[in-house]
Formats: sequence, structure tokens, C-alpha cells
Amino acid sequence: MLNNFQIFLINSSLWVEGFAAIIAILYYKNIKGQYWKYFVYYLIIIFFCEAFAKWGVSWITFSNPVIEHTKKAMYYNYFVIPLQFVFFYWLYGVKLQKNKGLFWVLTLLYLISFILSETYFKESKIINSFNYTFGCLLLMILVIMEYYKQINSDDIINFHKNRMFYINLGVTLFYIGSLPFYTFNILLYYEHREIWDIYYSYSLISCIIMYLLFSISFIWGKQNS
Repeated sequence: MLNNFQIFLINSSLWVEGFAAIIAILYYKNIKGQYWKYFVYYLIIIFFCEAFAKWGVSWITFSNPVIEHTKKAMYYNYFVIPLQFVFFYWLYGVKLQKNKGLFWVLTLLYLISFILSETYFKESKIINSFNYTFGCLLLMILVIMEYYKQINSDDIINFHKNRMFYINLGVTLFYIGSLPFYTFNILLYYEHREIWDIYYSYSLISCIIMYLLFSISFIWGKQNS
């Protein structure tokens, strides 16, 4: 059972994602000639994906009771989360690191992780989702590379004007910060419920902060590359 605070955070996160999408649309005219326009599309798509998960998934029914019971988890695991990871691999790899090969290698490795997940980790009672864990670890590599790039930039004194600073910070807080929680979710839930409650609240709060930082990146970020 979720407590009232967690339910409030779950409901708030959807509207914060919608807010980020609205801010992105308002600033679209300033970046429509840049690759950042795809970040606007991404935020809009993710908001509609989350809205569909909240109100639309229940409309779809399956004759297989196992699929019917897990359809929301499958929707996230095989569509929403891969969409998020592949987009960030593209943003970090192709547009920021200027390395298409890096993007394709990471994407291929991530897709292979689904095979490993179904083959070796499907019944695991320790690792909740191997493909999510592996996808996050790949993303963490890109995040570290971006931090290194920012730290060694000649324009580091103006970091607050760098759109990617806010995006990278948001990704760090949510995807990297909550990685242990989603990796060991089942283990924490059944054996360390108090830790699970605290960490779950953190994951929800960090998700909200991440989308607020995405919004700030459009307002304060001045990166024109």
C-alpha cells in the first residue's frame, strides 16, 4: 500500500511532465532551427505516454490473464522506457559527443540486454529488471562523459547558461540516483520495506525535479549549438 504522500507525488509527476511539455512548446520558436527541437518533441511524447499509462492502458484487454495482469509493466518495459533511453543515447552520443558510432553501439547493447533479461534474469528475485539496469548503466557512462566535457569547457564559468547542465543534472538525480531502487526493487519491497518506502519517495521526487530542470533548461539555457 502506498501512503498519501506517495500518491500525491505520483499524481503530481504527471502534471509536472505536462508543465515541462508546455514550457518546451512555448520556447519552441527559439530553437526550431536547432536539434533541441527534438527535445521538445520528446517531452510532448513522454507526457502523452504517461497520460496513456494512467488513463488509457486500462482500456486495452487481453485474453491471456498473465499479460492482462502485467500489461502496464510491459507497456513501460517494452515501449516507454526504451523510448527514453534511445532518445538520451542519441542526444548524448550523436549531438553532444558528435559520435554516431557511440549511439549505435550503446543502442545495440541495450537491445541485446532484453535477450539476456528474458533468458537469464526473468525469474530473478534480486535484480528486478536487468535491461533497465543495464540501460541506466550505459546512460551513466554518457552522463559522466558530459560532466567531464562541461568541467573542461572554457565556458564553465557560464555553466548556468548551458542547457545541457540542467538536463544532465536532472538525468543524474532520477535515472542514476534511483538506479539501485529499480534494480533491487523486489528485494527491497519484501525484505526492507522501510527502505523501499523512502527510496520510492525519492524516485518520485527526483522525477519531478528532473522535469522541472528540463523546464528550466529552456528558460535559462542559452546553448545555441
